Amino acid sequence: MDQSYLQNIISRVAEGKMDVEEAMGRLKDLPFQDIGFANLDQHRNLRTGYPETIYCEGKTPVQVASIVEKMQESNSNILGTRASEEVFRLVKEIAPEAVYYPVARVFTVKKKEEILSEKIIAVITAGTSDIPVAEEAAITAETMGNRVDRIYDVGVSGIHRLFAKLDRIRSANVIIVAAGMEGALASVVGGLVDKPVIAIPTSVGYGASFGGISALLTMLNSCAAGVAVVNIDNGFGAGYLASIINRLK
Repeated sequence: MDQSYLQNIISRVAEGKMDVEEAMGRLKDLPFQDIGFANLDQHRNLRTGYPETIYCEGKTPVQVASIVEKMQESNSNILGTRASEEVFRLVKEIAPEAVYYPVARVFTVKKKEEILSEKIIAVITAGTSDIPVAEEAAITAETMGNRVDRIYDVGVSGIHRLFAKLDRIRSANVIIVAAGMEGALASVVGGLVDKPVIAIPTSVGYGASFGGISALLTMLNSCAAGVAVVNIDNGFGAGYLASIINRLK
């Protein structure tokens, strides 16, 4: 339930175009809506400025589509992560305006496009293999009203590629770095900028990378100040956090 939805109800009651009983019926799902297999946090948009995001992995296509159907009644924009094409096909039947991003495995349902901050969030990857996680972060940030600059495949094995992009990186307000293998890129970027860096360790790498644990430990032990770390492959978490920082006055 976003702010514009609630404002419309209040305004209609104030103008005498809606009676109190009808308004109470519209608001009965605060603070959550029980649909049997899920309790939808319809109040989250009012509390945090962002609607609840649907984590699709582990849910059936029917469950995801049912959640979308209920959420779109009172939310302008909807984001679903870790979504398969099978899930999206059913969502598309419920919400024809839905768009699927196969690389990121993300879908969006947007009723309105809005930019809530003119400041840039830069999303950087060490390698091309890190792009799926980075795209989850980038699309999350864009859905939440931010401008995103993608700077991909600039890892430390060819660090001159990173230096060639420093003007763009330094002009961003928040920087997200996705890296697998040893995860060194986040520390390097953190030592070159005066902006917050959000590091995403990815599960890219050979056996001793332990599915991203090596990158995670490197990032957690960064000697560069100003580097924060989200969980392995958690592009959504990085994009969400970057969006919150980017909207601070």
